[in-house]
Amino acid sequence: MLMIQLIRQEVNKVLQLHSILDRSVMVTHLYLGVMLLAGFAATVANADIKVDCRKDSVNVTWRIPPELVPYASRFFLGSCMSSNFEVLPNGQGEATFNYQLDDCKIKKLLKGKRIIYQTEMTYRPQAKSKPAAFMYPIKCVYKRPEGWVPPFLNPGSGLSEGRSGLVFHMALLNEQMTGIAKTNIITLGSFMPIWAAVEQKSHQPLLLLMEECVAATTAELQYGSQVYPLISNKGCLLESVSGNSKFLPRYHTSAIILYLQSFKFGLGEEVYIHCKLVAWDPEHLDETKKACHFVKENVSWELLDDPLQSSLCSCCESTCKSRSKRGVHWASGSLSHNSVVGPLIIVERSDLKANSTSAGSVSAADVQV
Repeated sequence: MLMIQLIRQEVNKVLQLHSILDRSVMVTHLYLGVMLLAGFAATVANADIKVDCRKDSVNVTWRIPPELVPYASRFFLGSCMSSNFEVLPNGQGEATFNYQLDDCKIKKLLKGKRIIYQTEMTYRPQAKSKPAAFMYPIKCVYKRPEGWVPPFLNPGSGLSEGRSGLVFHMALLNEQMTGIAKTNIITLGSFMPIWAAVEQKSHQPLLLLMEECVAATTAELQYGSQVYPLISNKGCLLESVSGNSKFLPRYHTSAIILYLQSFKFGLGEEVYIHCKLVAWDPEHLDETKKACHFVKENVSWELLDDPLQSSLCSCCESTCKSRSKRGVHWASGSLSHNSVVGPLIIVERSDLKANSTSAGSVSAADVQV
């Protein structure tokens, strides 16, 4: 019995020693792996990257050192691998990325008179679920062509509803005004670009106007509904007087963007923007068919489509009535449409994080028209 106990004790000592050695080897391998990745990242950081922004594409050449040539498949432009890879006589590698600007998940932004395409060159020695070991920003900036219109602003895209041969659209845009907003949560004081358009189809040229707009806490306006006037008096933007809201310059006559500053009405609740849209003859503007906003720098009302005719906006301080019979053949209810966007949730900046979690987001499919 004594001999058996001694044997068991020696066996346990050997097993413990093996366990310690195994852990030591594991830690050593892990340490060496981290050091290897760090070394690779440092090597890549010194790589030679050249960017050539062309008319409709981008060409990037990435010169990499010999020790990284075996890992050429781990270099990416956005979501794309290199379109060509060549091993040079000196042992270095040259990865070429030649792609269209709408490929590789390259982001497109519209800022003022510039169109910006941006993405990143990345080196990912591990699976894509792991963070990249190296990132290098890629940006191509172009001057916006005269008369250029973002594709989504062309009538025919987005949500719509037909009425007597006309199709109307209205939606909330994102902050960059490059597409439909992906969230319905707006910080108090920030801007909400409300886009509206009408499809012209075979119709003669149309001018789209926002005749009346109100904010409400209900998706349908009913008798006794609590509302907050935004546009009234046949096209007068009230919020341009009390706030900084305005109409943005048009891309074309059949679309309009209301650059609306968020307000305290319905703060923290679901808010809906209701508008009466009117398609009109662009040659026949009068006091009842117009788009006017208040320009604080000039302390006066201005007509969006022709500042020289801003006298049509003078009635915004009183009651606007038609003074002309021109275009009477257009006076038909079939050329107007009631649209609604929402729900939108306006929150204080301090409440933004909490509301983002609880309220969720709204997609283009959730916007009501």
